[in-house]
Amino acid sequence: MITSLSQAHSAYAQSLQSRFQTGVTDDVPDGTATSSDFGSVMSQAVSSVINTGHDAEAQSAAGLHGGGDMTQIVTAVSNAQLALQTSTVLRDRMVQAYQDVMKMTI
Repeated sequence: MITSLSQAHSAYAQSLQSRFQTGVTDDVPDGTATSSDFGSVMSQAVSSVINTGHDAEAQSAAGLHGGGDMTQIVTAVSNAQLALQTSTVLRDRMVQAYQDVMKMTI
């Protein structure tokens, strides 16, 4: 589960490093990453956020039916909240970066 911007950055960096260690660069001359690398990392991050939300829902439902440990329920809901906040911050920063790039003159 990716819970902070620094963890997201680390996951992306590790993905790129492993890709370049295996020699796969998609014929990019300067060795920069392509959008599919970033897209796969973001897809995994979003899937992780969704799975965290589903886990929190399952824990909450178990708690409503009288089962489950209250500590686990609160922890799961807190993790889901943190994951959602992190994904929202990432989205906002990506949109801002895109807008900044679009404002640049060529």
